Amino acid sequence: MKTYKIHLIRHGITEANIKGQYVGNRTDLPVCDEGVDELRMLKDTVDYPDIERLYTSPMLRCKQTAEIIYPDTDYKIIDELAEYDFGDFEGKTANELEKDENFALWTSGKIPAPPGGETTDNFIKRLAMGFRAVVEDMMKNGVSSSAVIMHGGAIMMLLSSCAVPRRKSVEWQSDNGRGYSVCVTPSLYHSSGIIEVYDII
Repeated sequence: MKTYKIHLIRHGITEANIKGQYVGNRTDLPVCDEGVDELRMLKDTVDYPDIERLYTSPMLRCKQTAEIIYPDTDYKIIDELAEYDFGDFEGKTANELEKDENFALWTSGKIPAPPGGETTDNFIKRLAMGFRAVVEDMMKNGVSSSAVIMHGGAIMMLLSSCAVPRRKSVEWQSDNGRGYSVCVTPSLYHSSGIIEVYDII
């Protein structure tokens, strides 16, 4: 039975990553100069997978990363793969929020979302829709191997919700410009939504 290989790659470093800020889909930051240099270095030293098709989150930092890692490949934007909506916490650090009662409630799981933000359940459902759009596009076009440039938090939540081996979201962290390779077996995916992680990028 035919399987499909999809390589999930985290975008390059932004100024917000360096500062430790919560930046989701409300702030369209670019990859910073340090991040661009790192991606170019990784392009020369990391054996990025050969692909037939390239997908990306709509955020600028992901599109820039796609253009650096796969400069000769056109990409398709998948809107549902945008980063989490942090609501009122957008642009702030954990230190700045440590006295915010809502932040304590959110990080402890006692409220489902930051004020004005997105619930974890809705985030996971949205990511699942985006990933399904990738799989269906690959199947429709006879594509066996692709890469998806997306966000660290999105990779963590997607894999914790549907990947084997089963792991908590924090165990699916990846450095910028790195990620995971997954295998999609159509019968298993369509019956249970399960995908298999088989390698680290």
